[in-house]
Amino acid sequence: MLMAAVYHRDMETIECADTETEGRILAIDFGTVRMGLAISDALGLTAQGLATLVRTNKEEDFRYLGTLAAEYAVARVIVGHPISAAGEETEMSRRVVRFAEELHERLALPVDLWDERMTSLEADRSLRESNMGGRKRRQARDRVAAQILLQSYLDRRAYQRQETGA
Repeated sequence: MLMAAVYHRDMETIECADTETEGRILAIDFGTVRMGLAISDALGLTAQGLATLVRTNKEEDFRYLGTLAAEYAVARVIVGHPISAAGEETEMSRRVVRFAEELHERLALPVDLWDERMTSLEADRSLRESNMGGRKRRQARDRVAAQILLQSYLDRRAYQRQETGA
């Protein structure tokens, strides 16, 4: 099921889809040149970064994502939704929605959009603090952004479960 709503990382309002997903969750930090990727552990507690997908063409990108989904027994995909700082749609966010819709059709998995505001900045800050060199930092940025994106989703899901007693 593709969730059309935007999911926010803040503690205000959130409309998570079925939070009882059994299986791993794949996160995608969508980009026109590269896609950062991360996968949850089997319990859905932690996010681990995967190798960044350097995009070649649409068919190859979807084939690779399908292979990853099968390899990791993915039950749900989240895609970073790049809405503006003011919370409004952008051209890139509309492009991400189209990508998420097609990903849902091709993989036959639930695909959720998750607010990715600030994940790239957080990734840059984290990588700078690690004293990683500039070239390696640029190469790791998309992967770390996807990992931060997924961890925020997992943390929010855990918080919701705690609040509802599930």
